[in-house]
Amino acid sequence: MEDKKVLLSIKDLQVKFRVRGRILTAIRGVTLDIYENESIAIVGESGAGKSVFTKAFAGMLDSNGFIDQGDIIFNDAELSDTVVPLNSYAKKTIASTWEKLNEYSKLEYGSEVFLKMKALEQEKEEKMTLSEEEREKADAEIKELVIKRTELFNYKQTLDTSKEKAKIKETSAEISRLDGEIKALQKAKEEKIKAHKQAAMNDTAYNQAYDAKMAEYKKEYAGLTAKEITDETRKRNEILAKEIYLSVGRYKLRKKVRMIKKLHEAFKAAMERGVDLNDEQKRNGVFDQATFRVRYLDETPEQLHGTCIINLAKIQDPNDWGQIRGKKIATVFQDPMTSLNPIITIGKQITSVIMKHQHVSEVEARAQALELMEKVGIPNAEQRFDDYPFQYSGGMRQRIVIAIALSCRPKILICDEPTTALDVTIQAQILKLIKDLQKEYNYTIVFITHDLGVVANIADRVAVLYAGQIIEFANVEELFYDPRHPYTWALLSSLPQLAERNTKLFSITGTPPSLYNKIIGDPFAPRNQYCLKIDTLEEPPMFKVTDTHYAKTWLLDPRAPKTEKPEAIQNIHEKLLKAYNL
Repeated sequence: MEDKKVLLSIKDLQVKFRVRGRILTAIRGVTLDIYENESIAIVGESGAGKSVFTKAFAGMLDSNGFIDQGDIIFNDAELSDTVVPLNSYAKKTIASTWEKLNEYSKLEYGSEVFLKMKALEQEKEEKMTLSEEEREKADAEIKELVIKRTELFNYKQTLDTSKEKAKIKETSAEISRLDGEIKALQKAKEEKIKAHKQAAMNDTAYNQAYDAKMAEYKKEYAGLTAKEITDETRKRNEILAKEIYLSVGRYKLRKKVRMIKKLHEAFKAAMERGVDLNDEQKRNGVFDQATFRVRYLDETPEQLHGTCIINLAKIQDPNDWGQIRGKKIATVFQDPMTSLNPIITIGKQITSVIMKHQHVSEVEARAQALELMEKVGIPNAEQRFDDYPFQYSGGMRQRIVIAIALSCRPKILICDEPTTALDVTIQAQILKLIKDLQKEYNYTIVFITHDLGVVANIADRVAVLYAGQIIEFANVEELFYDPRHPYTWALLSSLPQLAERNTKLFSITGTPPSLYNKIIGDPFAPRNQYCLKIDTLEEPPMFKVTDTHYAKTWLLDPRAPKTEKPEAIQNIHEKLLKAYNL
């Protein structure tokens, strides 16, 4: 894929959910590049994190979900290209920002001493509270009781108030007891903190030494930050001032002022700490605290021109999603009936999306909608335009959902198991339609499925997800003919097409691990019949098989014993040819 452009670059993505007082980590450190015009399949059991993964870069996480860490860089030239007018307000704002940045830049000279002062303050704060070990122990005890209390409360909610009064009473009493224990532990923790604080305040020798050292640092810091900045730094700050204005150019005046102030504070803090602002990644990180960074390219007397670094993991403004979701990243869902509004005509549902994103008249939108309906295979489109969803079959409804998704010519089409609710003959038609339209519309397909038969038909590359992690990714041929992870072996062994007469169909024993808890070692270890001792102790790294094939299993370590893949998937090519009578 070296000759293809990276359209979406996901780095160390972690997605969490707040569920009944607990935190569930659904996606755990996923890194993946998705290329322009490719078809990539995301495969795994139910609950592996497939839908959550794609919802993270479509901005469709549930309200209790959030991206805890990581980046999702969307490389779309049209959306990234940014122009803002260089009017009198812009010139005045840029000049003011440049002046402030030049003043803040003096702080860079004293960054090393500043960090020493912060470290000294931190040391004193730690002395006045619990040690890290004591705090972790206290928090773990409280957390354990809170989890027990939450589970009991949830259990109580399931009890029948008319028939299980005794159980309800018993559960309520246990909840009250746990509340008392939690309160006692919290009080004990507070008392320990008070004792540490009092002891630190009474330590005269330490406090005198602290005051003397801090005074020495402050004197040194004042001297260093009094120096004048260089011409090179001034030039850098001029570009930074223009980038700050470019980055807030899309906002209305009130928000623009608020965002500029926020970016001033972010850059002051970065300069205080000596962040290398000539490093592109670090500069992006400072902007991400407030908004996207727009990298300065050039200017004319009338306008500034730049390119936006679109990090979908850092979007804070809902209006920004309006420029991406539907227009650049579209989704085809599993059930076409729930994807369409039953009381609005088919035509209206297509034209409303076209009018919203393309800002065209209703007449133009209708013409485009009819053309799309014909492309997705709706017969007599003109006559069927004003029909309601219930007048369409399941396959036709899914074709309309695809038409709506493609109405704005998105760069990425997420297909979230779009054929599961359809019968087998219609499934094949929908898959062929999605692939055929890709050639015309040049979109990237991200196909979510647990059906490896579908993968073989539609994908160029495959990423296998397990317990919120990518455990293997490869070209589709490599994954089918040379799989390396035991979980991939198990998925392939479960293919009904490989089952022979009078033999039992293979199934994976056990269940995936709870994502509420921290997972030690390989998450697949408890279900893995090829499990090594190290699988239960340490998480495996991602081993390279070829330039396009990687797998996260200790079996690929040179020190691991040689392990053959299961007999069921040996010579899989011949077996599939035989199964399909090819």
